[in-house]
This record gives sequence, C-alpha cells and structure tokens, in this order.
Amino acid sequence: MIKKTQTRTLLLVDDDEALLARLAQAMELRGYVVSAARSSAEACAVIDQVRPDYAVIDLRLGDGNGLDVIAHLRAVHPEAHAIVLTGYGNIPTAVTAIKLGAVDYLTKPVDADEVDAALQATATTKSPVPNSIMPPDDAQLQHILSFLEANDGQLSPTARQLGMHRRTLQRILRRNGIPPSQ
Repeated sequence: MIKKTQTRTLLLVDDDEALLARLAQAMELRGYVVSAARSSAEACAVIDQVRPDYAVIDLRLGDGNGLDVIAHLRAVHPEAHAIVLTGYGNIPTAVTAIKLGAVDYLTKPVDADEVDAALQATATTKSPVPNSIMPPDDAQLQHILSFLEANDGQLSPTARQLGMHRRTLQRILRRNGIPPSQ
C-alpha cells in the first residue's frame, strides 16, 4: 500500500524580494509547496488560482495592505491559516489582522523555523478562549497604571507617553479612585 503524503501549499507575500526568496527556499526545504507574491494584487491572483492552505503575508506592501490580502484569502478559502509578518508590530494592527482571520502575528526579523512553528501550531491547535474578558475600561486603566509606574508616578511624562493631556490623565485616575500625585 502506498501512503499518500499531504501537500502543504503555502503563499508567501512580501515586497522585499531578498527576504521572499530566502523564506521561500527555506519553506520548500521544510516540505511546503510555495507560491510567492510581491504585491497584494499578485497575492490575490495566486489565492484565486492556488487556494493555499497556509499564507504568510507582510502587512505593508507596495501596492496596498496585507490586511486586504487576508480578507481575500478568508473569502476564497476560509479554512486557510494566515499569519501576518511585519516589521511594524503594534497591538491595533494585530487585533485587526486577527479579526480579519489571521491566526498569528509575527514581527520581523523572523526565521523560517519560527514561521514553520507558527504554521504548524495554527494547523493543530486553536487559541484557548479566555474564561473572562477584561472590560475595556479596566484594560485602559491597567495600561495607564503600567506607564505611571514606569514613570515613578509622575503625571506629565506619563501623559506625554500616552499621548493625552495631563488633565485627562488626572480625571481618569480620579474616576477610578486613584489619587493622582503632583
């Protein structure tokens, strides 16, 4: 009896040609059948034609946004596992990417072992749903308090780092029963 091996198709999308070539070669050595795209338009065309099982998509592309590619992949092949790869990691974009259907978010520089591990983890496991979700106001307060602690309780530098007016910071602290220091 001949055992059939499962083909793992992978779409790599990045406008950095050197990175794209190196990562494609490394992922082929790990058993993936790789398609590469250098733009969002090229990536969408590959998605329509190949319907890859996996995708590693750069967030910033020369002709658009990697989030658009994720949305297109999700519409064409909802079972595909997409990972966002970017040099500009931040929480709002990570949240948006996950909402659009990405299953992981990696920041550059990244090596092929990290990408492969993330792809394999997304194929076999789902992130656990938290038992309780922190309300947004509590999350905001925790964020503010971490900055306040890092600034030794000083309001002015904390407000600057948070991008808010000092009086706004004082009102938020007062509203939460935390006496603001001078």
